Formats: sequence, C-alpha cells, structure tokens
Amino acid sequence: MEILSETTVLLVTLLALVVAYLNFKFKGSSPSRGKKLPPGSYGLPLIGESISFVRAQKLNKTAQWIHDRVNKHGPVFKTSILGSKVVILTGQAGNRFVFNGGDGALSLNQPKSVTKILGKYSLFEITGSRHKIIRGAVAAFVKPESIQRYLGDMESVIQQKLFKELDGKDVVYAVPLMKKIAFNVICGVFFGLPDDDERDELLKDFSTTVKGMWTVPVDFPGTVFHRALTARERLCKKLSNLIGIRRRQIEEGTPHDDVITSFLILRDENGEPLFEAEILDLSLALIIASHDTVAVVLGLFVRQLAKDAEIFEKVLEEHKEVDNAKRGRGGEKLNWNEIQMMKYTWRVAQELMRFDPPVFGNFRLAVRDIKFDDYDIPKGWQVFWATSGTHMDNNIFDDAFKFDPSRFESPTSSYPPYTYIPFGAGPRICPGAEFARVEILLVIHHMITKYRWKQMITDEPITRQPVPFPAKGLPIILYPSNHV
Repeated sequence: MEILSETTVLLVTLLALVVAYLNFKFKGSSPSRGKKLPPGSYGLPLIGESISFVRAQKLNKTAQWIHDRVNKHGPVFKTSILGSKVVILTGQAGNRFVFNGGDGALSLNQPKSVTKILGKYSLFEITGSRHKIIRGAVAAFVKPESIQRYLGDMESVIQQKLFKELDGKDVVYAVPLMKKIAFNVICGVFFGLPDDDERDELLKDFSTTVKGMWTVPVDFPGTVFHRALTARERLCKKLSNLIGIRRRQIEEGTPHDDVITSFLILRDENGEPLFEAEILDLSLALIIASHDTVAVVLGLFVRQLAKDAEIFEKVLEEHKEVDNAKRGRGGEKLNWNEIQMMKYTWRVAQELMRFDPPVFGNFRLAVRDIKFDDYDIPKGWQVFWATSGTHMDNNIFDDAFKFDPSRFESPTSSYPPYTYIPFGAGPRICPGAEFARVEILLVIHHMITKYRWKQMITDEPITRQPVPFPAKGLPIILYPSNHV
C-alpha cells in the first residue's frame, strides 16, 4: 500500500515534472552526448524505472528485475532509478571494477534518497584523508582485539534481551525479536545507552528511517520518504543529546568507552575535531550498517533452522560441544576460543548471505568520465553493483540455487575473488564484518541451546525494505530444549 500511495502522489505531480524534464533536456548540451553509453532504458521522465525497482525490492525480486534487463541488454546496462542516471554492472569483473574504485573515478556518494537519509557526512559520502581517518577509528572499535574486550558485555545484553522477550512465551515473532536484540547490542556496546523504554522508541524511529533509503525521493506528507526524514530528525535530536553528555564527561576527565567518545576525541589531519553534524551522520550510518546485517542474518537463520531439521541438528550438536567446553573450564561466559569453535554455524550464516545478502547491491558515483567494458560512464552518473550477478552464478557456485553450507568449508579457496560479496570486497570491505560474525554466533548459541521452534507460516515470503526479512515477521512456536 505504501508503494501505491507514492505512485498516486507521483501521478498527481507528473505533468509538472514532465515540463521541467523537457525544459532541462532541450537546454544546453548533455554530459552524455557523443558518448558510447551502455544499452538500456531510462523509463519515465525524471522518475525513470524507480517505481518498478522499488516494487521489486519490496517483493524481494530485485535479482529478477536485474536479470530481466541483463537478458535484454547484457551484463552492463543503463537505467534511471532513485533520482539518478545509473549504470548497473553484473559479474566478477564489474565487482572488481567497482570495489577497487574504478581507477580512482568512483566515490561512495549515494543517490539522493540515500544521501538524505544517511547525511552528507556519513562514511558512505566522505572521501580522501578524512574518510581514511574516520574509517580507522571505526575499524579500531570493531577489530577482534577490541571485540574480545567487550565480548562479555555483548553476551550479557543478548542473554538479558532473549530472556526478557522469550521467557514464558509459546509464540514469538522472530523478526522484531532479532531487530530488538541487534539494536540493543548497538545501543549498549557502541553507544553506552541504558536499557530502558527509550531504546524501543529509538528502534521505531530507526526502522522508519531505514525504509526511506531506497525509495522514490519525494518529500510529501504521507510518503515513505517523508516519514523517514521526520524519523531521522527525531533520531538526530536524541543523538545530539548523547553527544553533549559524552562531551561533558570528557571535559570532566571521566570519558566513556564508546563510539561517540571516539569520534569526539578524534582529530583530522589538521588537528581539528569533528563537528557535531559529522558525528550525527557517522553515528546514524554506523547504526544502520551494524544493525541491518546482523538482524537480517538472524531472522533468516531462525527461518532456515525451522525449515531444515538436518541443519538444525548439526548446529545444535556444535553448540553442545561449545557448552561442554565452557563447563569444562568452569566458565559462566563464552570465551574467544569457544566462539571460534562455531565453524559450521558460521558456514550456515555465510550460505544465508549468499542467497539473501543483507545488502543486495549499492551505488558509487562517477566523479569523472570513465570507461568500463568499452562503454562510457559519464561524470555524475551512479554505478550500481549487485550481488546476484555472482552469488547465483552456477559457473562460480556449483548448483547455485541449492542451499549448501558445505561450500564454505574452505573459507576462500572455493570461490574466486570478488564473487562472494555480502560485506563488499577490496580496500573498502566492511570493517564491521567480524563484529557481525561474533554477534550472530552469540545469539544463535543462546537461542538454540535453550529452545526448539516451529515456523507458523510455512510459505512466508521474503520482502526487502530495503533489507530482506520474512514478510509477516516470522511467527514461531517455541519449545523448551531438553538438552539443558
């Protein structure tokens, strides 16, 4: 219904947009004039193919949307979506080109809808030395040595939230549960926020904000995009209050160990601190990046275990061994070595991310004219990479449409570089991949050692808004486990 309401709004304003489009088209020269552009269609004036693209996202058919155009135009094609002219690249060569920066011609700048939501100072927008300095600060917080330092805190948050949400319940909606757990870990570990009712309000605004990222960027009341921008304003106001608290703690000599404090004490190449607007955008983007991957994989993991009894038993056996190792040393919390024992569990997660990656694809901006595969990509155009071009290629992953965690027994040798890309690849691979891995393993450990469950809607579809979740929230029937 949300897409239909946006379509209605767009039709009301379409005549005015067409007039503006025609005025633009016939005024002056076009940056693409005289260039050899990839084949493809721009769709409708100004809005391009945005409506069909957003609809495909919502139905989790973006791979089919791209596949249809690849069949028609080839592995490199042009379109217009989300307010931008776009060249879509599919396949290993396209992935390598994008993730290596396109010979220095591609930046991370996103389409208008994404930039408005994340902000112009997020890690997806900034470039050069400033990006390197800030990325280094984030990477330092989520590197394995740091994770080991706050591993116990992560586990405590997860245990407390699972107990609070599942104790005494026979039926639970797994998707909201996993979103709550992932958000609570971020709030507790990354930002040091107390566990109170305010977290639930923050989560509501956060979820509304995320839905606006890949939608038609029309800021009219009633549209998904307008609601997302309004929710972002509320989030930024709350984050601004937290920045003020952390700044006073630093001044008083009692700094808190969290991400915002790291941003506040960070200095750029000129010795200058970050300003508040930067910290707000960076914090919001960090929440989105760290929350979505974990919540998506956990939701799909619970769904897969409910569907596949064989995989459930293999995962359970592994976690029994982990529990035995913990008891053998007399421990109450899991340690780093026991996390590393969860190899099969992580292979299941890897296969889930191959089938339904949290980020299906993303954009880069051409900052100058560039060529790929003998086609011109004009300055100012977006370049989009997509996971499905390699993840579901039978030439890369044998029997690609079969769910088979064993394909990841050899972590890297079983597939070529730039073909398995749920966390990206190359110099800008996601720095939080290890943090996500540990959080996913901790949640599955504490859930599978205490419960079994049954899916209530066996044919529940997946929807993307813009990340993939079971469309009905994945209601499950819980049964206490008999092994503990």
